[in-house]
Amino acid sequence: MTRPPGDDPEPLQAPAAVERRPDVIVEFLFERGLIFVAVRNIGDGPAVEVSVRFEPALKGLNGSRDMSAQALFRSIEFLGPGREIATLLDPSDSFFGRNPITRISAEVRYADRNGRRYQESIRHDLEIFRDIAFLSDTPAQPTPLNPEE
Repeated sequence: MTRPPGDDPEPLQAPAAVERRPDVIVEFLFERGLIFVAVRNIGDGPAVEVSVRFEPALKGLNGSRDMSAQALFRSIEFLGPGREIATLLDPSDSFFGRNPITRISAEVRYADRNGRRYQESIRHDLEIFRDIAFLSDTPAQPTPLNPEE
């Protein structure tokens, strides 16, 4: 099909460059009776100067450790796209045995390589992990057939 003169289609434009921006989140993970907390960059670009503040302060390892004070949450200098750093918070029976506050807010601050700063607030309720069934890796002890043994 021929077009009349002056009726040429618009020239194709190169697509705008897609910005590769970081997107850092904090997640709580449950695996075989253990609760972990992870800092994860789900974005397409690297994150720098990552820090996390928990409200209330996050207590773990039988309540003996202020997890909020760990270097992991104070300062991650570089977190590549698709990368995660996780640490054990507590075994679930220990965590819930203390009757902890389960509603936790994580304020995440970070920057991209161009110096643009970002801040996210993520709310979690760890109560969802309380009744999750799991199989222990520890084999069950055999029950003696003769009670006198």
